[in-house]
Amino acid sequence: MRECTNAICRHALPRQQSWRIAFARIALCVVLLAEPLAAHALPTFDDVRTQWRSSDWLLLSRDGVPLQRTRIDKTERRGDWVALADVSPALREAIVVSEDKRFYEHSGVDWRGAAAAAWANLWNTRTRGASTVTMQLTGLLNDDRERSGQRSIAQKANQAVSALWLEHTWRKDQILEAYLNLVPFRGETIGLSALSITLFGKAPSGLDEREAAVAAALIRAPNAPYAKVSDRACRILRDMQAPERCVNLPAFVQLAFARPAPALLSVSPDAPTLAPHFARRVASETHPVAGARVTSTLDARLQRFASDTLTRTLVELDAPAHPRNVHDGAVVVLDNATGDVLAWVGSSGGLSGARDVDAVLARRQAGSTLKPFLYAQAIDERRLTTASLLDDAPLDLAAGGGLYIPQNYDKDFKGWVSVRTALGSSLNVPAVRTLVMVTPHRFAKTLTALGLPLEQSGDYYGYSLALGSADVTLLSLTNAYRALANGGLAAPTFDLPRRAPPAALAQQRVFSVDASYIITTVLSDNNARTRTFGFDSPLATRFFSAAKTGTSKDMRDNWTVGYTSRYTVGVWVGNADGQPMWDVSGVTGAAPIWAAIVGYLHRRVPSVAPRVPAGVVQTRVRFDGNVEPARNEWFVDGTQTQTVGLAANAISTGNATGIANMPRTSDKTAVSSSNAAPHIGSPTDGTLFALDPDIPAARQRIVFERASGSSGRANWRLDGKPLGRDERVLWLPWPGRHVLELVNADGSSADSVRFEVRGATAHQAAPPRAGKPGTARGHAASQPSPTPLTSTLQDSTTNGQKL
Repeated sequence: MRECTNAICRHALPRQQSWRIAFARIALCVVLLAEPLAAHALPTFDDVRTQWRSSDWLLLSRDGVPLQRTRIDKTERRGDWVALADVSPALREAIVVSEDKRFYEHSGVDWRGAAAAAWANLWNTRTRGASTVTMQLTGLLNDDRERSGQRSIAQKANQAVSALWLEHTWRKDQILEAYLNLVPFRGETIGLSALSITLFGKAPSGLDEREAAVAAALIRAPNAPYAKVSDRACRILRDMQAPERCVNLPAFVQLAFARPAPALLSVSPDAPTLAPHFARRVASETHPVAGARVTSTLDARLQRFASDTLTRTLVELDAPAHPRNVHDGAVVVLDNATGDVLAWVGSSGGLSGARDVDAVLARRQAGSTLKPFLYAQAIDERRLTTASLLDDAPLDLAAGGGLYIPQNYDKDFKGWVSVRTALGSSLNVPAVRTLVMVTPHRFAKTLTALGLPLEQSGDYYGYSLALGSADVTLLSLTNAYRALANGGLAAPTFDLPRRAPPAALAQQRVFSVDASYIITTVLSDNNARTRTFGFDSPLATRFFSAAKTGTSKDMRDNWTVGYTSRYTVGVWVGNADGQPMWDVSGVTGAAPIWAAIVGYLHRRVPSVAPRVPAGVVQTRVRFDGNVEPARNEWFVDGTQTQTVGLAANAISTGNATGIANMPRTSDKTAVSSSNAAPHIGSPTDGTLFALDPDIPAARQRIVFERASGSSGRANWRLDGKPLGRDERVLWLPWPGRHVLELVNADGSSADSVRFEVRGATAHQAAPPRAGKPGTARGHAASQPSPTPLTSTLQDSTTNGQKL
């Protein structure tokens, strides 16, 4: 303070004292006149806090846990409202020291500071503002966000009046809390939450003295260069009795200014973003506004567990010691009863080269995951039972301009197997044989009814549809398995809570309850998987579960989808860019993730097998020739049998042209070897054949064979015309009813059967001349055969969908 050495100084104190009194009187008159208007204009603290809107919208789990933030307002960055209790003590001290030293003493207006400022301005000795924190807050509440401190006397007076009223109605802690949330900082940043995360990468509760001083310094000069900000921050630190924190402060401020702003403002900036892809899906449906809080169906703990499990498994799969070139994955979990999406992990995050691609909605080849639906349809159509035998042997089908040759995953063939074994062990050739019966056209309609996004008709995919050549999404595939879990009823999924009860939801019956139950018994049967997966696989859980794996061509896609009594879980593993994985199959890639998630879901909740439907019966089945061990098997009532055997021609030839018969109680093909008379082994009496319109008519054949063990020489005769005398004849079929005979040397009929060939839409060639011999046996396996309607004649193949 100057010494009084002249006349002016001698008169300064009396003049200053009188000016202060005059200013106080004028202010008091203004307050008395204007306070009612100010009281009417300013909101309450609760109104301010309630109306605060973040620049982001927030996705919440079903129980209110924040999962994901997405920015909406591009003009300003505002975080969540921060309670004063969540602000570090250092920052509270820095704000008071720098902006309003007597904050806890005055009643809204610092009269001493105001008088000193007015006197200094009058004599132009020092220009400084006298606005208190409370006065600044009134300007923010009136949206007066001028960065300059220059205001008119009228504006100052209005702020003073408003501040007095605010102090009268708000508590000091409320005033400071609102000020810290509303004050502009650097650039587009508004409020302490946004500043703390963008500038320091931490929550406001974690700011230390140096960070607090820098934040307080920015209030006076938000866009000042780092040198000026560091100088002011150093003065604040001295006032806070922490001058030692000024060391290297310019470098610290420069580094903070250079920090790239995060894309999202999280409540906890160190926490991962749990559901970015799901949030994008919800935003496309709800179009949330800035500050919105949208409650979803996701379970926060399950979402985190699924994400962590996926990441951990992918890291293990692609370990440097044994790299397998697998970087991407996705998980979806559905509630069976409601269709609620409980978990949605769209990518592997930092492991992925395309982390923004939502693999839950990306279309990829389904692999063998479509097989359960194929067999369910065949059972519903009563073409097969799970005890029916299918030939897993090399096979080729004419398709398009070449041959379709299916292979099994292990490049091996198992011979005659039951449908239960074929599905449980994911054998490819039996599945293609089944599709020949069902037809690609009808099977594609079934898949579409399940909600799978097939873009082409079944004829476009052909027989490869049995092995999953169609592109599907993980969400649609998982929901299709949910239909099996719900007894054949397909229903939509939900990512937001819905008002309608589950019973009122749109449902479509795709499979019968009986077929769904029988397929479930196969998918939950660990014994049925042993030929391919062995006894110890991740699919063998301690509780009831039904699951299927799938791997597309060249190991580009790897799936495991399955269900328990309460949940359906789908997992995809692969590479977003379509690169093949190295030695990764459904049981080694996706299955461990699936098993970990269903284990987590049922760590405290039991999973019980479904009840047996009224239309399903269990029967003890014995297989002739010990093709498979005797067992108890489930049947749709009316299709059960106690003995399953092979047609005689299948036993004698053992090749891909054999017929896999429906279970039989008695038939003519199982002729005893003691029968010496010539006897027809194939076809059986009453067989109906259907010409396949997808195969050129000239390439289709029906096999005529003598029964095993029959003796004596006899010639073939078809419709009264000679056909040859070989043990096995391949006949070019012609639509119509036919009589096939074996005739003795004297011309008498030794055995005869009647069968029918039903025509296709394709144009037929002229009927072959009777008496022309059939093709030799060595060429028989390459000739496609028409599909019998009363038995399961299979000839079809593909190039390699696996498992």
